[in-house]
Amino acid sequence: QVLLMESGGGSVQAGGSLRLTCAAAGPIYSSFCMAWFRQAPGKEREAVAAIYPAGDDTYYADSVKGRFTISQDIGKNRMYLQMNGLKPEDTAMYYCAADPLVRLGRAHGSLREYSDWGQGTQVTVSS
Repeated sequence: QVLLMESGGGSVQAGGSLRLTCAAAGPIYSSFCMAWFRQAPGKEREAVAAIYPAGDDTYYADSVKGRFTISQDIGKNRMYLQMNGLKPEDTAMYYCAADPLVRLGRAHGSLREYSDWGQGTQVTVSS
């Protein structure tokens, strides 16, 4: 089990930037797949980005490609999501998640494969 805690959310105007941080209690292993998900009120939770260092692999949702960048600092037990060019439709609760087993063998956004979750950090983008 991986214990995770998100931070860095807030309220910004459209076009602004935020960097979200996911802190792990204990080491993040390169063999893990880790991801950012988001969920807006009344909508299903959706994958935003994922990273699988052991496979030198990343995944991005089409809606955020070119605007968001996922990264890790394994030595600091941290994962980040740099969000640029924010849009009102990015407004959601953002969650970090870990898939230690990586049964799919790649960076992915398959919700049911992620077993460990943070509590979420709210991102609100106003127009």
